[in-house]
Formats: sequence, C-alpha cells, structure tokens
Amino acid sequence: MIAIPSIPSDVRITPQGMLRDEAHPAHSGNGLFLLSLIENKIHDSTPGKRYFRTLFSNYLRKLAALGEPSGSDLTVFYLQARPNESETSFQVLSAPPITGSEYFDAGLLSRFYQDFEEALQERFTASKGTFTEFMRSLSPAWKDVGKVAFHLAENKGDPSGNLPFAFMASFIWKAEGDKPKHLPLAAALKAYAGQPQALETLLAPIQNAAGKSPLIRQLLESRRIFQPAAWSSQEAYAFLQDIPRFEEANIVVRIVNLWKTTPAKAKVSVTLDVQKKGLFGADALLNFSVGISLGGETLTPAEIEELLHSQGGLVRIKGQWTSAEPEKIAALLEQWQEAERLARLEGLSIAAGLRLLAGADLQPGKVGPPMDQDCCSFEASGELKNLLQDLRNPAEIPLPELPGNLGQVLRPYQFDGVKYLWRTSSLGLGTCLADDMGLGKTLQVLALIKLWKESGALQKLPVLLVLPATLLANWKNESARFTPDLRLVTLHASAMEKKEWSEFEEDAEAYLSQFDLALVTYGMLPRLPKLAELDFPAVIADEAQAIKNPVSKQSRAVRSLHARQRIALTGTPVENRLADLWSIFDFVNPGLLGTLKHFLDFSKKLGNDYTPLRKLTQPFILRRLKTDRRIITDLPDKTEVKVYCTLSKRQAALYQNCVEEMQRAIQQEQDGIRRKGIVLGFLMRFKQICNHPAHFLGNGDYTPEDAGKFLRLGELIESIASRQEKLLIFTQFREMTQALHDHLQNCFGHSGLILHGGTPVKERAELVRTFQEDDSIPFFVLSLKAAGTGLNLTAANHVIHFDRWWNPAVENQASDRAFRIGQKRNVLIHKFICKGTLEEKIDELIMGKQNLADELLNEGAEKLLTQMTNDELLHFVQLDSKQLE
Repeated sequence: MIAIPSIPSDVRITPQGMLRDEAHPAHSGNGLFLLSLIENKIHDSTPGKRYFRTLFSNYLRKLAALGEPSGSDLTVFYLQARPNESETSFQVLSAPPITGSEYFDAGLLSRFYQDFEEALQERFTASKGTFTEFMRSLSPAWKDVGKVAFHLAENKGDPSGNLPFAFMASFIWKAEGDKPKHLPLAAALKAYAGQPQALETLLAPIQNAAGKSPLIRQLLESRRIFQPAAWSSQEAYAFLQDIPRFEEANIVVRIVNLWKTTPAKAKVSVTLDVQKKGLFGADALLNFSVGISLGGETLTPAEIEELLHSQGGLVRIKGQWTSAEPEKIAALLEQWQEAERLARLEGLSIAAGLRLLAGADLQPGKVGPPMDQDCCSFEASGELKNLLQDLRNPAEIPLPELPGNLGQVLRPYQFDGVKYLWRTSSLGLGTCLADDMGLGKTLQVLALIKLWKESGALQKLPVLLVLPATLLANWKNESARFTPDLRLVTLHASAMEKKEWSEFEEDAEAYLSQFDLALVTYGMLPRLPKLAELDFPAVIADEAQAIKNPVSKQSRAVRSLHARQRIALTGTPVENRLADLWSIFDFVNPGLLGTLKHFLDFSKKLGNDYTPLRKLTQPFILRRLKTDRRIITDLPDKTEVKVYCTLSKRQAALYQNCVEEMQRAIQQEQDGIRRKGIVLGFLMRFKQICNHPAHFLGNGDYTPEDAGKFLRLGELIESIASRQEKLLIFTQFREMTQALHDHLQNCFGHSGLILHGGTPVKERAELVRTFQEDDSIPFFVLSLKAAGTGLNLTAANHVIHFDRWWNPAVENQASDRAFRIGQKRNVLIHKFICKGTLEEKIDELIMGKQNLADELLNEGAEKLLTQMTNDELLHFVQLDSKQLE
C-alpha cells in the first residue's frame, strides 16, 4: 500500500484575499506578513511559505538592483521591479496547492505586491537612512546591494568576428548629486585608496560571485576583472549562464542592446494534433511533428544545419544571438524523431499528449526521451488546440437548444457550465465540476442529462449517479422541479418495490433500460457488483470528495464502473490537496495523472513550481466561486441604483483644464512606465474634481453648491432621514471623510461616525458596536480601503459609493458590510456617477463589456485605460458638454 503523505500546516488564503498562517496567526496585513517571511521571522519550510518567500525575495532583489530612487514618490520606482501582467499570471500558475488557492489569481497577487510595497514604504519612511541602506537592513542578503555592476555588450569593433562581445565591471559612484554614476572597477582602487574597509565592502559581492562562478573566479584571480575585455561567444554564454549567481550576490547585471533578459534559446519543438480529422475523444490518437524552433519560430533545414554544426554557446541565427547546445539538441532531435516514427505506427494517447503539452513527466521515458523543458518545447495545433481553447472559454462553445424552459431557468454561468459539460462529454473526456456550494451543480447536470436524452444517448442504459444518501431527496426534488419528464430510479431495496428489486437482480441491464437516471449511494454501490459489469453512457459522482481516499472500498467501487463519460461534482476545491486531486482524476480521466506512485514521485520533483500540474489538470476542472458577481447567495435581495450627478460650472472648468494638461503631458512622454504613471495621476485628479473642487484644490472649502455630488447627496439624505434609516457612505479618499461627515451632519441634523486608515485599530471595534447598537447614529463614513472588508454593519440598509473604485469586486465587498448574514431588510446600494465625465464612461465600460469582467475585477479599470493610445484615452476622458445641461 502506498502511503499518502500528510499535509503540514501551511499559509492559507481567505475568501477575503488575506494570507493567514495557523502556526503564526499574529500578524497585521498581507504586506507585513510577507516581509516577516523574508526576514526569516517565520521559519517553517512548507510549500506555501517557500513559494511566497521566494516570490517576494526575488522582487526585493530586482528592487535593490535599481539603486536609489529619485524623489519621494516611490510608486513608479516600485512598478519597475514589479512583474508585468504576463509574469504575474505565470507566477500564479506556479503556486503550490494550499488552502484557499481557488481565490488566488493575478489580481490578488497584484494586490499582494501593493500590500508589500506599502509595508516597505512604511518601514522606509520610519528609517533615517537612504533607500539602499534601508534595503541592507531588511536582511544580510542585501548588505552589498547597489555597488557593483557587470556589463555585457556586442563588440561591433571586432573585424575578425572571433571576439564578438565586450565585458566591463563597474562600480556605482555617487559623485553627481543623487544621480549614480558608473565608473570602471579599476577606478575603485584609486577612489578607496586608504579606505581598506570601504574597498573590502565594495568588492565583497565579487568575492561572493567568484565562489559560485568559475568565470568570475578566473577574472578575479588574474585581475582582468578590473579592465574592459573582448570576449568570445563561449565566454559570453558562460556569463549568461551565471547571471542568477551574480544576482544572488547582489551584483547589478546590464546587458546592453542585446536582449531584455537572456537570449532566445533554440529548442527541439514537438507539435501535437489529432491523427484523423474529426475523430477526437478519450480514445483518440495523436500524432506529432518534430523540428527545431527559436522563440516559437520554426527554423529552416539550412538554419538547423548551421545550428547543429556550430560550436555552441551563443550562435547568430536569423540575425540574432541565440543560446544553443548543438550536441544536446542533436541527440534530443534524433530521439524525438524516433518517437515520432513510433507514434505514427502505434499512436499516441490523448493522456500522453496532454502530459507532454503540460510538461508533466508522469511516466518518464514512455513517450520519447525524458522531458527536458530547457531544450524542448511542446504545443498543440489544429483540432487539439481548438479543443483546449474551448475548455478555457466555455462561453464560446456551441450548444443545442435546451428543451423546455431550461433556457430561461439557467443563469448565465450555469449555461456556460452546461456548454462545458456538453463539449467534454461529446468527446468522451472526463471533467470535474467544482463550483462553490449552492451555485447549482445539480441543475447544470440535470440540464445536461436532458440534452443527452433528447440526442438519443440514453437508449440502452441510464446515467448512473453515485451520491451520498443525504442528497437523494435533493436530486429527486430538483429533477421533479426542472426536468419532470426524466425517469428516475433509486437503486436501493428500501426505495423499490419487491418485484422491481427482483427484476433488477435478475437482469440489471433490462431493468435499467427503462430509466434515464439511476441513483445509487456510495454505501450501496459496493453491494451491487452487477453495476460494474455494465457500460453506462455516463457515471457521475456527486460530492466526489467521498472518493478522495483511493484505497477505500467505495472509492474502488466507483472507479471500477464503466462509462464513456465520467463527471465528478464537488464544492470542495480539489486543487488544494494533491492526493485528493489524483483520486478524483483517476476516476474522471484514468491514466492522465499516471499511477499513484508515479504521481507522488512527480509531485516531489515539482519543487516550488507547480505549473506543469496545473496546466495538465486545469482544462478538466470548471471552478466558479461565490465571489462572482453573477452568483446568487442566500442573503436578502439587494437593489443597485445609479445616482447621476451634474458637475457644477466650476467643476466643469477644472475638469476641462485637466483634460488639456493631460493631453500635453502624455504627448510629450514616450517611456511606457512613466506614461502609465502620468495617466494614473491624471485619473486621480479627475476623480477628485468629480467629488468637489476643494478636494482637487486642497483649500478646504467644501461648499455644497460647488459640487453636484454634494447637492445630490443632500436630496437623497432627506428621503433616508425621513424613514429613520441608516446609511453607510464609502469614499476611497481619506481626506474626504471629514468633509462628507460635516455635510451629512447638516443633512441629518445629527452627527455620525468616521472610520479610515488613520483610525486606531483598538477604536474600530467600538465604532462598529456603536453604529450597530445606537439608533441615534444615522450614518457612518468609511474609507473604502480601511473599511471595505471585514466589518459587519447590518444596522444600515443604505450604502452609498460616493466615488467609484472602478472595480466591481472592491465595491461589492464594501456593499457587503451591510448586505451580509444577519441583514433582515432589503439593501439599497447607490452608486454616484458624474454625467458626461470619465466616471460615466467607465461605468458603461464595466457594464457593457462582460468579456473584460475578469480583468476589471482583478485589476480595475485604471489598468485598461493606461493601455489605450493617446487618442483613445483623450476621447475617453473628454468632457461631454451635452450631459452637463
């Protein structure tokens, strides 16, 4: 018997997007927690902690390599070190299975980076030294940061072509104000003459690098490191291979006019597709073609010949320097060409092909040579590529017309779920529908079964549904309500007439052929061995976590059933526990994850990168969360209304001036990062002007008549106050909280409460208690960041979003302070929008472009605007004067 490893206590992610550690629960905020991981205040070496420690340690190294920031605003400075959108997505994909990983996406990771930067900024502000000195104080690993740099450039002055690269080591010399200046390393010997300790500190990173890199050790021992040098392509290649060691030693690496990071690498490329067009399914066979590619582009036979006959290292192909290992590539090419020949004779299974595409070497050597991701690339083409795209975007899958009124009953996300199940079942591929509890998995499956019946797929035998006994009544009731014409039978002696039970025992196949859906409990299934002798059109396992123990009797009984289609239903995120994942996949797609032994061995080799496993399993897991805006909850209904406000003349003038200033600023800026910072800065100004001229000008004169929102707020409060109802009003600006409180106090005739980021933590609970219990407190002004999550304020049944965050998820979290368990009344949510302004256009964008919902939820509309062209952006922010009338 194979022992399934236990899972130690690890970091977890809460549904609210907070990092928690059961072993060390006392921490404040995600940023400080991540800092504590890096500073080794939390010593456990569990996968989650290792993952986040590595992620943010790498970020700090990149930040440290930037040197000293200029100015007091570090926002753009931090962005230079932060990974881009594509890199963030890959980082999420490589995350290990931890509790709550279903909530972990690119948007949440970006928020973690922001939290981390805020914690850094807070620490730096409290320190008295320079930023470099502050970085050194975080950990001994950064004590030598920012002093030495290695430069590699192309040596265009080499006529022979034998020494095509140039190398120089420099040190950062702060001789011109705050701007660092690079000087040759030899100059350090003069600059630090008579200062042996300073010189020793300067050269310490090189000494560290020399201990890990033979190339630098030779340069240091020969003292050639102090002078510029011309290098061969082999020397340059050795340098590139050692870049991670240089960065670990906190040496800045600059590659001038060559590559952004490292050169493209020539690889053996394997492209997979179905053998016969139109014949795709679980039993389908794949074929593949083998070649050599560079940066995704296939090389010609002549280019391949040139590559294979080169000396290796760095080779110029297609006009660019390329990293290549000719001997290794030649050997791999020969091995994969032999595997290609065998695949054409014997065929390649879909499971084996998907493992290749994911880079999951679960059965080493069974198909081709052992995987070498560094020298091999795998990609899908043709029908196989189209299928995988369908599974990632089920909304685009075509579906036959739903019978009866199911088309009106299903909600959009449920309709997508039926599409997904229909597509996979038509191909004979097993899947796991892992929607949150209460999201209607039962209804989606009943709709699917109804489609199967209409298509004639249930002529001989019914669908077999294995489920806990406690859910029998639920399935019967749901079927009677939504699919009343489906013929159901419960395979249990107590639920069947004696004659029926005798007929079943005598000829199970003949008896079952009169039904569309047969229900059997997990406990009963092992006692009905006849079921394992039949070939069902589909077997569905509800609450599939019941089969997570692969050696249990009921788990073996379920996996022994025969069916063309297998579906697992569970509200428990299966991706969080490796053993559970294997058990469920061994049911839905037997063989995809190999044997349990192969799988456990493979899992141990993953280290901190779980990308291959996630890429392999993601197409077959459909997971939707209750945080989805379309999801129904059991809470009372809430009603959202848009409150349109008109700018005052003064606001309109300020807004138009801001548009003109923005036009001049972005047209003069070519750098993408700086342009993004400029755009974000102007978006903030537009928000301030829409709130009140005083907010933008900072003069403190919040006269209500000067701002459309203040006037509209007064009108709204009159109605709310007449009913003695309570109100929450959210703003994202701390400086607006007092102005709003003063205006509301005049409207209500009574003071309220304020909570923002500066409110002492020990006072917040008392403020919440007072608002909940004291009927005389009519309103609560809250900053969105400080109070958008975590508070229970069900005494209010009105929520006002005074200024929009432009992120539906953030706004919904704030609204849910009132709209949550314990609320007894309908909650009315008022969203303030200034007509004719950027606010109205962004609201239309969010509402109208549902295909952008994930991006908007995760990162907000600001990011989308920063990616627009200058003309698009100016048109978007332009004031519509017609809307001001």
